[in-house]
Amino acid sequence: MIEKKPAVLVTGGAGYIGSHAVLALLDAGWPVVVIDNLSTGFAWAVPEGATLAEGDIADSALVASLIGEHGIGAIMHFAGSVVVPDSVADPLRYYENNTVKSRALIASAVKGGVRHFIFSSTAATYGIPEKIPAAEEDRTEPINPYGWSKLMTERMLKDAAFAHPLNFGILRYFNVAGADPAGRSGQSTRGATHLIKVAVEAAIGKRGHVDIFGTDFDTPDGTGVRDYIHVSDLAAAHVHVLERLIESPDESLLMNCGYGHGFSVLEVLNAVDRVTNAPIERRPAPRRAGDPPALVADNRRILSTLDWRPQRDDLDTIVTDALRWERLLAERGIG
Repeated sequence: MIEKKPAVLVTGGAGYIGSHAVLALLDAGWPVVVIDNLSTGFAWAVPEGATLAEGDIADSALVASLIGEHGIGAIMHFAGSVVVPDSVADPLRYYENNTVKSRALIASAVKGGVRHFIFSSTAATYGIPEKIPAAEEDRTEPINPYGWSKLMTERMLKDAAFAHPLNFGILRYFNVAGADPAGRSGQSTRGATHLIKVAVEAAIGKRGHVDIFGTDFDTPDGTGVRDYIHVSDLAAAHVHVLERLIESPDESLLMNCGYGHGFSVLEVLNAVDRVTNAPIERRPAPRRAGDPPALVADNRRILSTLDWRPQRDDLDTIVTDALRWERLLAERGIG
Protein backbone atom coordinates (compact mmCIF):
# COMPACT_ATOMS: atom_id res chain seq x y z
CA MET A 1 0.00 0.00 0.00
CA ILE A 2 1.37 3.42 -1.01
CA GLU A 3 0.85 5.72 1.96
CA LYS A 4 1.41 9.09 0.26
CA LYS A 5 0.35 9.14 -3.36
CA PRO A 6 2.27 11.65 -5.49
CA ALA A 7 0.50 13.81 -8.06
CA VAL A 8 0.28 12.31 -11.55
CA LEU A 9 0.58 14.39 -14.72
CA VAL A 10 -1.66 12.89 -17.42
CA THR A 11 -0.90 14.05 -20.95
CA GLY A 12 -3.86 13.87 -23.30
CA GLY A 13 -6.13 13.52 -20.30
CA ALA A 14 -9.00 15.27 -22.11
CA GLY A 15 -9.03 12.56 -24.77
CA TYR A 16 -10.61 9.13 -24.94
CA ILE A 17 -8.20 6.82 -23.13
CA GLY A 18 -6.60 9.61 -21.08
CA SER A 19 -9.90 10.71 -19.56
CA HIS A 20 -10.63 7.14 -18.45
CA ALA A 21 -7.18 6.92 -16.87
CA VAL A 22 -7.93 10.15 -14.99
CA LEU A 23 -11.18 8.64 -13.71
CA ALA A 24 -9.35 5.49 -12.57
CA LEU A 25 -6.68 7.55 -10.80
CA LEU A 26 -9.21 9.80 -9.05
CA ASP A 27 -11.32 6.79 -8.04
CA ALA A 28 -8.17 5.33 -6.42
CA GLY A 29 -7.33 8.56 -4.57
CA TRP A 30 -4.45 9.94 -6.70
CA PRO A 31 -4.01 13.70 -7.20
CA VAL A 32 -4.22 14.37 -10.96
CA VAL A 33 -3.07 17.17 -13.25
CA VAL A 34 -4.01 17.02 -16.94
CA ILE A 35 -2.12 18.69 -19.77
CA ASP A 36 -3.91 18.69 -23.12
CA ASN A 37 -3.86 21.04 -26.12
CA LEU A 38 -7.53 20.14 -26.80
CA SER A 39 -6.81 19.50 -30.48
CA THR A 40 -8.86 16.30 -30.27
CA GLY A 41 -9.82 16.25 -26.58
CA PHE A 42 -12.53 18.15 -24.72
CA ALA A 43 -12.21 20.24 -21.57
CA TRP A 44 -15.55 18.88 -20.38
CA ALA A 45 -14.10 15.33 -20.49
CA VAL A 46 -11.68 16.16 -17.66
CA PRO A 47 -13.45 15.05 -14.47
CA GLU A 48 -14.05 17.29 -11.52
CA GLY A 49 -11.21 16.80 -9.09
CA ALA A 50 -8.47 16.96 -11.72
CA THR A 51 -6.61 20.15 -12.64
CA LEU A 52 -6.56 20.98 -16.37
CA ALA A 53 -3.72 22.93 -17.97
CA GLU A 54 -4.35 23.71 -21.64
CA GLY A 55 -1.09 23.48 -23.53
CA ASP A 56 1.38 21.35 -25.45
CA ILE A 57 3.59 18.63 -24.00
CA ALA A 58 6.53 20.09 -25.94
CA ASP A 59 6.18 23.38 -24.05
CA SER A 60 9.03 22.67 -21.64
CA ALA A 61 8.42 25.79 -19.56
CA LEU A 62 4.77 24.86 -19.01
CA VAL A 63 5.57 21.25 -18.16
CA ALA A 64 8.33 22.35 -15.76
CA SER A 65 5.95 24.72 -14.00
CA LEU A 66 3.34 21.98 -13.60
CA ILE A 67 5.94 19.54 -12.23
CA GLY A 68 7.18 22.10 -9.73
CA GLU A 69 3.86 23.61 -8.70
CA HIS A 70 2.03 20.31 -8.18
CA GLY A 71 4.90 18.12 -7.03
CA ILE A 72 4.45 15.71 -9.92
CA GLY A 73 5.91 12.30 -9.12
CA ALA A 74 4.74 10.36 -12.17
CA ILE A 75 3.68 10.98 -15.76
CA MET A 76 1.13 9.01 -17.77
CA HIS A 77 1.68 9.87 -21.41
CA PHE A 78 -1.35 9.45 -23.71
CA ALA A 79 -1.03 12.53 -25.94
CA GLY A 80 -0.41 11.83 -29.61
CA SER A 81 -1.90 11.01 -33.01
CA VAL A 82 -3.38 7.55 -33.51
CA VAL A 83 -4.88 7.03 -37.00
CA VAL A 84 -2.79 4.52 -38.96
CA PRO A 85 -3.78 5.56 -42.52
CA ASP A 86 -3.17 9.21 -41.63
CA SER A 87 0.34 8.30 -40.52
CA VAL A 88 0.99 6.75 -43.93
CA ALA A 89 -0.30 9.87 -45.70
CA ASP A 90 1.47 12.36 -43.41
CA PRO A 91 4.37 10.58 -41.69
CA LEU A 92 6.32 13.68 -40.70
CA ARG A 93 3.38 15.00 -38.66
CA TYR A 94 3.28 11.70 -36.78
CA TYR A 95 7.00 11.72 -36.09
CA GLU A 96 6.68 15.30 -34.84
CA ASN A 97 3.62 14.75 -32.70
CA ASN A 98 4.39 11.28 -31.36
CA THR A 99 8.18 11.11 -31.28
CA VAL A 100 9.72 14.57 -31.20
CA LYS A 101 7.24 15.88 -28.64
CA SER A 102 7.63 12.75 -26.54
CA ARG A 103 11.36 13.38 -26.49
CA ALA A 104 10.69 16.87 -25.11
CA LEU A 105 8.34 15.45 -22.46
CA ILE A 106 10.86 12.82 -21.35
CA ALA A 107 13.52 15.54 -21.10
CA SER A 108 11.19 17.63 -18.94
CA ALA A 109 10.54 14.62 -16.70
CA VAL A 110 14.26 13.98 -16.25
CA LYS A 111 15.03 17.65 -15.60
CA GLY A 112 12.13 17.96 -13.15
CA GLY A 113 13.10 14.87 -11.16
CA VAL A 114 10.01 12.83 -12.07
CA ARG A 115 10.80 9.23 -11.15
CA HIS A 116 8.05 7.26 -12.91
CA PHE A 117 6.86 7.39 -16.53
CA ILE A 118 4.05 5.33 -18.09
CA PHE A 119 3.83 5.36 -21.87
CA SER A 120 0.86 4.59 -24.09
CA SER A 121 2.37 2.42 -26.83
CA THR A 122 0.71 0.17 -29.37
CA ALA A 123 0.49 -3.30 -30.87
CA ALA A 124 1.37 -1.57 -34.18
CA THR A 125 5.00 -1.90 -33.05
CA TYR A 126 4.79 -5.59 -34.06
CA GLY A 127 3.85 -4.81 -37.67
CA ILE A 128 2.67 -8.10 -39.13
CA PRO A 129 3.41 -10.36 -36.16
CA GLU A 130 5.54 -13.43 -36.75
CA LYS A 131 3.01 -15.36 -34.70
CA ILE A 132 -0.43 -14.89 -33.16
CA PRO A 133 -0.81 -14.04 -30.35
CA ALA A 134 2.06 -11.54 -30.31
CA ALA A 135 4.38 -11.56 -27.29
CA GLU A 136 6.55 -8.76 -25.94
CA GLU A 137 9.81 -10.47 -26.91
CA ASP A 138 8.69 -10.97 -30.54
CA ARG A 139 10.24 -9.02 -33.40
CA THR A 140 9.13 -5.39 -33.67
CA GLU A 141 8.97 -4.34 -37.31
CA PRO A 142 6.17 -1.77 -37.79
CA ILE A 143 4.52 -1.49 -41.21
CA ASN A 144 3.34 2.10 -40.77
CA PRO A 145 4.77 5.38 -39.45
CA TYR A 146 2.37 5.32 -36.49
CA GLY A 147 3.97 2.11 -35.21
CA TRP A 148 7.48 3.42 -35.84
CA SER A 149 6.72 6.71 -34.06
CA LYS A 150 5.71 4.77 -30.95
CA LEU A 151 8.60 2.29 -31.14
CA MET A 152 11.08 5.16 -31.34
CA THR A 153 9.58 6.63 -28.18
CA GLU A 154 9.89 3.25 -26.44
CA ARG A 155 13.60 3.25 -27.32
CA MET A 156 14.10 6.81 -26.05
CA LEU A 157 12.38 5.96 -22.79
CA LYS A 158 14.53 2.86 -22.25
CA ASP A 159 17.73 4.82 -22.92
CA ALA A 160 16.66 7.70 -20.66
CA ALA A 161 15.86 5.27 -17.84
CA PHE A 162 19.31 3.69 -18.20
CA ALA A 163 21.02 7.09 -17.89
CA HIS A 164 18.80 8.76 -15.27
CA PRO A 165 16.89 7.90 -12.05
CA LEU A 166 13.68 7.06 -13.91
CA ASN A 167 11.71 3.85 -14.28
CA PHE A 168 9.01 3.26 -16.86
CA GLY A 169 5.99 1.22 -17.76
CA ILE A 170 5.33 0.72 -21.47
CA LEU A 171 1.90 -0.68 -22.30
CA ARG A 172 1.36 -1.88 -25.85
CA TYR A 173 -2.38 -1.48 -26.41
CA PHE A 174 -4.40 -3.58 -28.74
CA ASN A 175 -7.81 -2.23 -29.90
CA VAL A 176 -9.38 -0.07 -27.21
CA ALA A 177 -13.17 0.23 -27.19
CA GLY A 178 -16.19 0.79 -24.97
CA ALA A 179 -16.90 3.55 -22.46
CA ASP A 180 -17.00 4.13 -18.73
CA PRO A 181 -19.81 1.88 -17.39
CA ALA A 182 -21.05 4.76 -15.22
CA GLY A 183 -21.42 7.02 -18.28
CA ARG A 184 -18.78 9.52 -17.15
CA SER A 185 -16.65 9.36 -20.31
CA GLY A 186 -16.36 7.67 -23.67
CA GLN A 187 -15.00 8.12 -27.16
CA SER A 188 -16.19 11.52 -28.34
CA THR A 189 -13.84 12.45 -31.20
CA ARG A 190 -15.60 13.47 -34.39
CA GLY A 191 -14.70 11.39 -37.43
CA ALA A 192 -13.26 8.56 -35.35
CA THR A 193 -12.05 5.51 -37.28
CA HIS A 194 -12.26 2.85 -34.53
CA LEU A 195 -14.60 0.09 -35.68
CA ILE A 196 -16.86 -0.18 -32.62
CA LYS A 197 -17.22 3.62 -32.42
CA VAL A 198 -18.11 3.76 -36.13
CA ALA A 199 -20.53 0.85 -35.79
CA VAL A 200 -22.48 2.30 -32.84
CA GLU A 201 -22.66 5.66 -34.65
CA ALA A 202 -24.26 3.80 -37.55
CA ALA A 203 -26.57 1.99 -35.15
CA ILE A 204 -28.08 5.26 -33.91
CA GLY A 205 -28.22 6.90 -37.33
CA LYS A 206 -25.13 9.13 -37.22
CA ARG A 207 -23.73 7.20 -40.19
CA GLY A 208 -25.55 5.54 -43.04
CA HIS A 209 -23.37 2.45 -43.23
CA VAL A 210 -20.12 0.84 -42.08
CA ASP A 211 -17.25 0.23 -44.51
CA ILE A 212 -15.44 -3.08 -44.18
CA PHE A 213 -11.86 -2.27 -45.14
CA GLY A 214 -10.62 -5.51 -46.63
CA THR A 215 -12.50 -8.77 -47.11
CA ASP A 216 -9.57 -10.80 -48.47
CA PHE A 217 -7.26 -11.03 -45.46
CA ASP A 218 -5.81 -14.40 -44.51
CA THR A 219 -8.28 -14.80 -41.64
CA PRO A 220 -11.20 -17.20 -41.12
CA ASP A 221 -13.81 -14.87 -42.67
CA GLY A 222 -11.48 -12.63 -44.72
CA THR A 223 -11.83 -9.57 -42.48
CA GLY A 224 -9.28 -8.16 -40.07
CA VAL A 225 -9.03 -9.69 -36.60
CA ARG A 226 -8.28 -7.57 -33.54
CA ASP A 227 -8.04 -8.01 -29.77
CA TYR A 228 -10.62 -5.55 -28.34
CA ILE A 229 -9.99 -4.38 -24.77
CA HIS A 230 -12.48 -2.36 -22.74
CA VAL A 231 -11.17 1.12 -22.03
CA SER A 232 -11.98 0.86 -18.32
CA ASP A 233 -9.93 -2.32 -17.99
CA LEU A 234 -7.07 -0.58 -19.80
CA ALA A 235 -7.29 2.44 -17.48
CA ALA A 236 -7.22 0.17 -14.45
CA ALA A 237 -4.07 -1.48 -15.77
CA HIS A 238 -2.33 1.90 -15.75
CA VAL A 239 -3.05 2.37 -12.06
CA HIS A 240 -1.63 -1.08 -11.31
CA VAL A 241 1.50 -0.25 -13.33
CA LEU A 242 1.93 3.04 -11.46
CA GLU A 243 1.72 1.29 -8.09
CA ARG A 244 4.26 -1.30 -9.21
CA LEU A 245 6.73 1.34 -10.45
CA ILE A 246 6.57 3.23 -7.15
CA GLU A 247 6.92 0.07 -5.06
CA SER A 248 9.82 -1.21 -7.22
CA PRO A 249 11.80 1.90 -8.26
CA ASP A 250 14.60 -0.15 -9.87
CA GLU A 251 12.20 -2.09 -12.09
CA SER A 252 10.74 -1.09 -15.45
CA LEU A 253 7.93 -2.85 -17.31
CA LEU A 254 7.03 -3.57 -20.94
CA MET A 255 3.72 -5.37 -21.35
CA ASN A 256 0.98 -6.05 -23.83
CA CYS A 257 -2.45 -4.90 -22.74
CA GLY A 258 -5.16 -7.00 -24.34
CA TYR A 259 -7.45 -9.92 -23.60
CA GLY A 260 -5.58 -12.59 -25.55
CA HIS A 261 -8.30 -13.38 -28.08
CA GLY A 262 -9.55 -11.62 -31.20
CA PHE A 263 -12.72 -10.88 -33.13
CA SER A 264 -13.06 -10.22 -36.84
CA VAL A 265 -14.73 -7.13 -38.28
CA LEU A 266 -17.78 -9.24 -39.18
CA GLU A 267 -17.97 -10.67 -35.67
CA VAL A 268 -17.90 -7.17 -34.19
CA LEU A 269 -20.65 -5.98 -36.53
CA ASN A 270 -22.71 -9.06 -35.68
CA ALA A 271 -22.34 -8.16 -31.98
CA VAL A 272 -23.61 -4.63 -32.66
CA ASP A 273 -26.57 -6.06 -34.58
CA ARG A 274 -27.23 -8.43 -31.69
CA VAL A 275 -27.12 -5.70 -29.02
CA THR A 276 -29.32 -3.27 -30.99
CA ASN A 277 -31.54 -5.94 -32.57
CA ALA A 278 -31.28 -3.98 -35.84
CA PRO A 279 -28.83 -4.77 -38.65
CA ILE A 280 -26.32 -2.15 -39.81
CA GLU A 281 -25.68 -1.73 -43.53
CA ARG A 282 -22.21 -3.05 -44.41
CA ARG A 283 -20.21 -2.16 -47.50
CA PRO A 284 -17.00 -3.87 -48.60
CA ALA A 285 -14.12 -1.45 -49.26
CA PRO A 286 -10.43 -1.74 -50.18
CA ARG A 287 -7.88 -2.43 -47.47
CA ARG A 288 -6.48 0.62 -45.68
CA ALA A 289 -2.79 1.35 -45.92
CA GLY A 290 -0.81 -0.08 -43.00
CA ASP A 291 -3.42 -2.56 -41.72
CA PRO A 292 -2.14 -6.04 -40.73
CA PRO A 293 -4.47 -9.04 -41.07
CA ALA A 294 -4.57 -9.86 -37.35
CA LEU A 295 -3.35 -8.45 -34.03
CA VAL A 296 -3.98 -10.40 -30.83
CA ALA A 297 -2.13 -10.01 -27.52
CA ASP A 298 -0.19 -12.63 -25.68
CA ASN A 299 -1.16 -11.20 -22.28
CA ARG A 300 0.58 -13.71 -20.01
CA ARG A 301 3.21 -11.21 -18.87
CA ILE A 302 0.78 -8.60 -17.55
CA LEU A 303 -1.31 -11.28 -15.83
CA SER A 304 1.73 -12.78 -14.12
CA THR A 305 3.29 -9.41 -13.19
CA LEU A 306 0.36 -7.39 -11.88
CA ASP A 307 -2.73 -8.05 -9.80
CA TRP A 308 -4.74 -6.60 -12.72
CA ARG A 309 -7.51 -8.83 -14.04
CA PRO A 310 -9.98 -7.86 -16.80
CA GLN A 311 -13.47 -7.07 -15.53
CA ARG A 312 -15.29 -6.43 -18.84
CA ASP A 313 -13.87 -9.06 -21.19
CA ASP A 314 -17.04 -9.59 -23.20
CA LEU A 315 -17.68 -8.23 -26.70
CA ASP A 316 -21.39 -7.56 -26.13
CA THR A 317 -20.56 -5.68 -22.90
CA ILE A 318 -18.01 -3.52 -24.74
CA VAL A 319 -20.55 -2.76 -27.48
CA THR A 320 -23.31 -2.05 -24.95
CA ASP A 321 -21.15 0.48 -23.07
CA ALA A 322 -20.06 2.16 -26.32
CA LEU A 323 -23.66 2.34 -27.53
CA ARG A 324 -24.87 3.85 -24.25
CA TRP A 325 -22.20 6.56 -24.50
CA GLU A 326 -23.05 7.28 -28.15
CA ARG A 327 -26.68 7.81 -27.20
CA LEU A 328 -25.62 10.17 -24.40
CA LEU A 329 -23.57 12.21 -26.88
CA ALA A 330 -26.56 12.40 -29.19
CA GLU A 331 -28.82 13.60 -26.35
CA ARG A 332 -26.26 16.32 -25.53
CA GLY A 333 -25.87 17.34 -29.17
CA ILE A 334 -22.17 16.42 -29.24
CA GLY A 335 -20.47 14.94 -32.29
